Amino acid sequence: MGFPVSDYVADAIDLGLIAALQCDGRITAERAAEVLGLPARVVTRRWAALLDGGGVRVVASPPLPRPDGVMLLRIRVLRGKVDAVAHALAARSDIPLVDVSAGGDQLIAVLTASPDHRDRLVFRQLPTTSAVTSVEAETVIHVFAVAGDWRLDALTPDERDRLTPRLPAAEGGDREADEVDRAVAAALAGNARMSASAVARATGHPESTVRRRLTALFEQGQLRTQVLVDPRRLGLGVDANLRMRVPPARLDRTGRLLAAHPAVHGALATTGPGNLNIAVWLRDLDHLYRFITHDLAALDVDLVDTVLVGQALKRPDPAW
Repeated sequence: MGFPVSDYVADAIDLGLIAALQCDGRITAERAAEVLGLPARVVTRRWAALLDGGGVRVVASPPLPRPDGVMLLRIRVLRGKVDAVAHALAARSDIPLVDVSAGGDQLIAVLTASPDHRDRLVFRQLPTTSAVTSVEAETVIHVFAVAGDWRLDALTPDERDRLTPRLPAAEGGDREADEVDRAVAAALAGNARMSASAVARATGHPESTVRRRLTALFEQGQLRTQVLVDPRRLGLGVDANLRMRVPPARLDRTGRLLAAHPAVHGALATTGPGNLNIAVWLRDLDHLYRFITHDLAALDVDLVDTVLVGQALKRPDPAW
């Protein structure tokens, strides 16, 4: 069983520059160079190679609602039938995530449907599908971290602090977005690093207006940037979902600690036989073993059920 990383793996400089964009997707090359101790021309050239080649994308979107109340589905499927079931689930608009296990016999999916549609899928449609052998449905009751919160472990705490913008408590943060706001947000949806002049040309609004709206949208939290990159380009060849059972008295503390772990890109408290689900990106299977036997063992986790992801068939874009 192999988990190959990308043919091109970012070096230490690229990793730092990607991490800088995670702190602030619109940061200037000059500011990143100042904090990271690099020549500005190197930052500009490296970012151009990363961003223009499509390997790294910086997008902007409104903050997504936290997925409290959605369901995590673990679906076991007959071998040879997993592709058909997986693609049928991925085609649904109420399922933003579908992972296929490396063993090829299990699917992990996120279901965001209303209760009526959710119950129809979970209790009627899936159980009566001949290829499906079992369905486990767990409801998310608390969110510790989602994928959009994940930060690459490539900066010092001081560098991360200096690269993260200090947003003022802007007045009017709850104002309704108007046509100009929506046009600006739409222009940045595919490339959050567009200049104000480029956004003005794309939207037909005056550049001075666009500059004001950009500042307001980000300072008031109505837009946020997110870096999208294949973790294999970061040298992270293992994607795994772990379901754990944690004593109730330690659930909150354990969830918070794991949410802050550099390998964890999702941490959710759920109903079901396990009460804490996490998703991790790690370098290789040795690092996964160490994560389980050292990091999790130190937290007195009672049970760990690990599923290696063989294919991330569908992921939210931007991910939550």
